[in-house]
Amino acid sequence: MKSQDWDQRYATTELVWGAGPNRFLVAEVAGLTPGRALDLGCGEGRNAIWLAELGWQVTGVDFSEMGLDKARRLAADRGVEVNWVRADLLEYQPDRGAFDLVIVMYLQLLADQVSVVMKRASAALAPGGTLLVVGHDLLNLSEGHGGPQNPEVLFTPADIERDLPGLGIERAERVLRPVTVDGREVTAIDALVRAKKP
Repeated sequence: MKSQDWDQRYATTELVWGAGPNRFLVAEVAGLTPGRALDLGCGEGRNAIWLAELGWQVTGVDFSEMGLDKARRLAADRGVEVNWVRADLLEYQPDRGAFDLVIVMYLQLLADQVSVVMKRASAALAPGGTLLVVGHDLLNLSEGHGGPQNPEVLFTPADIERDLPGLGIERAERVLRPVTVDGREVTAIDALVRAKKP
């Protein structure tokens, strides 16, 4: 999808994904000492803002100006500061070795493009830093609910692991996420990878 497509999606007054943080982010960063964090593909900013509320110094990057406008308003409402950057992740070069936490949540790119983003995300980690990647798993297409229906923008934990040479893989698995569709609860299948830079 192009930035204009996401601008159109974020053009509503309501938050598309809600204001609360992603459940897997909450669980996976529990116990980490706040430092510098980078949210690649931050959308409306809910995860970046939540991290800032915990004391992280956060940079949120997205190519949708509409999404970032909503993120700025939400951050102001919550009384936190986040460094918002409008950029295409295929062109954005984060500072090397600068971040204690890098998160990539539900990025929808082709496999070779995901590899580019993962390489830069890995390079952005400081020694001992954590990379957390969560996205729609390929299996969700046939056995889960919701999410993109194009298999070319879905991945598996093993796909992400292959893109992270040199990092220590702490967790790489499929995880289940309950979602409500038409008043009933169904299950989405996500891929989750948490890795650490030595």
